[in-house]
Amino acid sequence: MKIIILGAGQVGTSLANNLSVEANDITVVDQNASLLQNLQDHLDLRTIHGHAAHPSVLLKAGAEDADMLIAVTNSDETNMIACQIAHTLFHTPTKIARVREADYIKHKDLFAPGALAVDVRISPEQLVTHYIQRLIDYPDALQVLDFSAGKVQLVAVKAFYGGPLVGQAIRTLEDYMPDVETRIAAIFRRGRAILPEGDTVIEADDEVFFLAATKHIRSVMGCLRELDRPSKRIMIAGGGNIGTRLASALENRYQVKLIERNAARTEEISEILNNTIVLHGEAADEDLLRQENINETDIFCAVTNDDQINILSAMLAKSMGARKVMALINRAAYVDLVQSSTIDIAISPQQATIGTLLAHVRRGDVVVVHSLRRGAAEAIEAIAHGDAKASKVVGKRIDQIKLPPGTTIGAIVRDEQVIMAHHDTVIEAEDHVILFLMDKKRIDAVERLFQVGITFL
Repeated sequence: MKIIILGAGQVGTSLANNLSVEANDITVVDQNASLLQNLQDHLDLRTIHGHAAHPSVLLKAGAEDADMLIAVTNSDETNMIACQIAHTLFHTPTKIARVREADYIKHKDLFAPGALAVDVRISPEQLVTHYIQRLIDYPDALQVLDFSAGKVQLVAVKAFYGGPLVGQAIRTLEDYMPDVETRIAAIFRRGRAILPEGDTVIEADDEVFFLAATKHIRSVMGCLRELDRPSKRIMIAGGGNIGTRLASALENRYQVKLIERNAARTEEISEILNNTIVLHGEAADEDLLRQENINETDIFCAVTNDDQINILSAMLAKSMGARKVMALINRAAYVDLVQSSTIDIAISPQQATIGTLLAHVRRGDVVVVHSLRRGAAEAIEAIAHGDAKASKVVGKRIDQIKLPPGTTIGAIVRDEQVIMAHHDTVIEAEDHVILFLMDKKRIDAVERLFQVGITFL
């Protein structure tokens, strides 16, 4: 696939990293020559130096025969105009734009058919807010990811001593929960991936990924670790778009406090939010945290636009007694450094965003993509089409499907029914199949499985 990426910032670079290893023809456009040089030094792709919305630059990037244009510059206006130009002048089939400004997002008619030529609009702030909200709703989880419109969730938890299943083989799970169906999709032990079998023994500190119907998630988590008490008190550091959106989403179900350093922004937020206590001050102010009873806070979530402030304030909050702390961190090197240390969860905006973009790049009918383990693994939801003659999966038992190494089918959603996958489960047409790939380099083989033969009418 020939793809043009506009913007070599953090999202654009992350996307280029993901796509360049999958035999795609990638061209990246940016006005920052040093960012482009860095990409060329590390990845097999083309770069074009210039303004992303200029027709001459898009022509030079190959827009005439590109399959897809993904505009993720720091300017909403540049992204939207570039999509419009690609549509009008070059008839680019698929155009994706990152749009961050809420004033654009709330006017949905702007992106309706016949209006702006943006086929897919993504809002990183909305995606990150939803991602963090899931982690707050499940405070014992490392990741919580939705499939099939929320009917199924993939959850990553760290197995702790005291969990009923720790030290036991996976097949004993049904003994503890005879009425709950679940599937352990993968285990990561000391950074190494383990393909789970029935006799695989779960060890303490294993990172366990499991699939289950959403209503059963808490029951399964309780078998892997002793669950914390439900969260009530949330403190958010940072009153930007993410912090304000998060407070708004949580304030009717939790006791929420928000700290913002800018006085004018503090006043603005206090008028937007109804049930949140909005505080003017520094997130890493020890006296302020003590005055606001940080030792009684269940979750402290630092989401300012400064990685260092997020890291330092989260570490300080943890040392002062906050039960769990999260920090939004843009730089990948920082994420790897602090994850599983004093900070309980390091949230990467790129990883929260990249899956939405990848879902539109994948071949076959792939409707959901979640990037896992810093992009090394993926979980996808693909729809099976066709019949037994035209499809490599329809009408076949799971043990008859030639899955790539390290790939497992975890669950199937058939209409409203959630089916945990077993070796003799037969896939039917229009099933939503949820797969886990320990090695994302195998994605091409998985995509081919779900492509329908040309003989299917």
